[in-house]
Amino acid sequence: MKRVAAAVLLFALWTPLFSQTGVNGQARLKETSSKSEPPRPPKNGVHPSFDKEGSFVQPVDAAYTESIIKNTTDKQFLTEIVDHLPASAKVPTPEKVLGYPIGTPNKLTYTKDQYRYYRELEKTTPRIKTFIAPQKSEQGREQLLIAVSDEANLAKLDRYKEITSKLSDPRTINDELAKALVAEGKAIYWASGSIHSPETGSPEMLMEMAYRIAVEETPLIQAIRKNVIVLITPTLEVDGRDAMVDLYNYRKANEGKRVPGLVYWGKYVAHDNNRDSMGMALALTRNQMSTFLEYKPTVLHDLHESVPFLYTSTGTGPYNAWLDPMVVNEWQDLAYYEIQEMTKRGVPGVWTHGFYDGWAPNYMFYVANGHNSIGRFYETFGNGGADTMDRVVGPQSNRDWFRPNPPLPQVKWSIRNNINLQQSAILLAMNYVATNKERFLNNFYLKGKRSIAKAKTEGPAAYVLPADETRPVEAADLVNLLKMQGCEVQRLTAPVETKEGKFGAGSYVVRMDQPYSRMADMLLDTQYYNVNDPRPYDDTGWTLGPLRNVKTVRVKDEKILGAAMSMIDGPAKVSGKTEGQGTAGIVVNHTGESAIAQLRYRLKDIKFSAAESPFKIGEKSLNAGSYVIKADGNPADIWDRVKKEIFNLGLTAIAVDKIPDVTMHAVATPRIALVHTWINTQNEGWYRVELDRLGIPYDYISDQDVGRAENLREKYDVIIWGPVGGSAQSIVRGIPKFSDAEAPIPWKKSDLTPNMGMSPDQTDDIRGGMGIQGVANLQRFIEAGGLFVTVGGNASIPVDYGMVSGVSIQEAQNLKARGSVVNASFADRKSPIAYGYDEK
Repeated sequence: MKRVAAAVLLFALWTPLFSQTGVNGQARLKETSSKSEPPRPPKNGVHPSFDKEGSFVQPVDAAYTESIIKNTTDKQFLTEIVDHLPASAKVPTPEKVLGYPIGTPNKLTYTKDQYRYYRELEKTTPRIKTFIAPQKSEQGREQLLIAVSDEANLAKLDRYKEITSKLSDPRTINDELAKALVAEGKAIYWASGSIHSPETGSPEMLMEMAYRIAVEETPLIQAIRKNVIVLITPTLEVDGRDAMVDLYNYRKANEGKRVPGLVYWGKYVAHDNNRDSMGMALALTRNQMSTFLEYKPTVLHDLHESVPFLYTSTGTGPYNAWLDPMVVNEWQDLAYYEIQEMTKRGVPGVWTHGFYDGWAPNYMFYVANGHNSIGRFYETFGNGGADTMDRVVGPQSNRDWFRPNPPLPQVKWSIRNNINLQQSAILLAMNYVATNKERFLNNFYLKGKRSIAKAKTEGPAAYVLPADETRPVEAADLVNLLKMQGCEVQRLTAPVETKEGKFGAGSYVVRMDQPYSRMADMLLDTQYYNVNDPRPYDDTGWTLGPLRNVKTVRVKDEKILGAAMSMIDGPAKVSGKTEGQGTAGIVVNHTGESAIAQLRYRLKDIKFSAAESPFKIGEKSLNAGSYVIKADGNPADIWDRVKKEIFNLGLTAIAVDKIPDVTMHAVATPRIALVHTWINTQNEGWYRVELDRLGIPYDYISDQDVGRAENLREKYDVIIWGPVGGSAQSIVRGIPKFSDAEAPIPWKKSDLTPNMGMSPDQTDDIRGGMGIQGVANLQRFIEAGGLFVTVGGNASIPVDYGMVSGVSIQEAQNLKARGSVVNASFADRKSPIAYGYDEK
């Protein structure tokens, strides 16, 4: 097709759907025509995709372009950046590989098909390369990383990675060399899609964007290709994406019926996969961190969907106190540029500020913020699928000082609208970074310098984990978490005395004169959330030392920086040891470390006892709860087997000639059931993460199983009811059944939903909880000697249903302690719950 003909086709159709301003600053609905037209070039300038005569500078894919226009519900949701798709004789559009244009109603793309498309792009253009992330997902799926740029840039990708690596560590270069590297280097802009599986638009948008960046020849795109290497994570939560597409297809095939929500995303957690950047428990988080540390991108941009129409992140404050203020300023810089540019183009509802606060560092984009790069996110308006529907925007989105251009109060919204806004804004941001790449790269270098200077300009000088730590396994685990975050950790090779105390050789030292000092400081320091600040959006505290029950000392004395120490290159590891030559038995001190539980389960056939009070062996003091393993009554190879596990777990065992004279009780290996509801599986997923990590066996059962099993005690010693919100009555009732005639609501594998079969649990019908029968079954379980463990609000089940007496729940009406880390003491030190813990 000729260029002029293509342009004529584009100019054929458009009538505005909305106009005029309402009384509260929102636009009023106007009579609309069913006929639509594409936008024309602005009267005061030339459309970037056109030449001066009004013809496209390159051919367009007419059918695909028509689909964009058709599926956009109002011209206000379309910009000149995305109102067409350029054609290519060699590079396939998404439609040619997937069979449909991006943004087609009722179409969502599985991850395998996304990957198939990206690999076709890689085959057909040197401007795209694909890479595989280090770890597969928990369900065994690959996670791809896509690089898009000028072919010359991709040919030198290793060189540009080398440049960002050098800029990230100013200790290795001087300012003169940094200036040369900044001039030579390229900014790296990383767009990450769909960490939240019900937010369905970004995986679709990113495919089209990759094609557009590779093929289009507008000045805006050319600048991006020249000065930016674009990284794309097509779908971060790959397991949840495929389950979501299954669910969406099931919904479309069962119109008018009740259907489930997205019960499971990944194997473990749902929405809180975006709260893992500190703990690094999930494969997707570890992949993001390792990718960041490899490329050290200038910007990491998470793509989310919730509020109308496009929120670009800055936050309300209070901002995280450990961030370099330069990062916060860069959030504002990019956000207000996008807002201005989108507003110029007539797009309503693009705003910032009033969404989240910016305090907690648990979000995925802190992979960048904590490492001298820019972490940011969008929230765009999504429909939770690919439907087009009428939406009403609530009054919380009215005009405000930070939202002078509010969303429309009513709107017909499509996935194509969502794609248009996401793609337009992020391409504008990429172009802004491309145009100012030297400033952004220089800022990256300067933030590294400021982080290194922090030990002396701001403090502290270091954090020390003392060598006499009573929980060395947990201390090593914390060190390895810091190293996974890219932080440097060293060990003292000789003692040093500072104002904060004397630290022995072998103590871990986290210096604050390193490039990622702010990340380490952020994780190890104590947080004090001001009671006068607004209600927090998320956690207010997260200090990892107390959370791991590991002593960490904040050292302001700069003398620590001159102490003799050496870098820990590999993982920190504690090898267990054995003491004594006795043959009567083996004693293992209870330190409160998780390795104590692991030891018991690794030696299930060996008889263990636990001391019920503290005692001594010679001059050594041992805690209540310490294991006593008697030779008498145990297998002959007891010593060899215990020694092996002690060594592997990093514990200390003492072989004794005489069994300690202390009251003991037998320690079994409890048969554990972890209960989930079909209302929400997210929070119990964190319990599964840890049980699986420790290798502690458990059965994963539903509340419905509790209702069906009259003799729970026959199978289980301990039942843990994973945390779930709601009243005791709503938990017991579960998802309600409205009538016997209503069809079941399954969550299971089928021809239409093959990926649901990879979920941790399946059912023919998610309706109905454990019911009153389940309450009775739990009561019998408790009366038969079983231990029923509730978590958080689930304590209302035994209280409200009379399983316990003398206990009530008192609501603290004025207490605000959301996501806090607090000190606690034990009212009963003899309780097994207190074993291994300090007084406070």
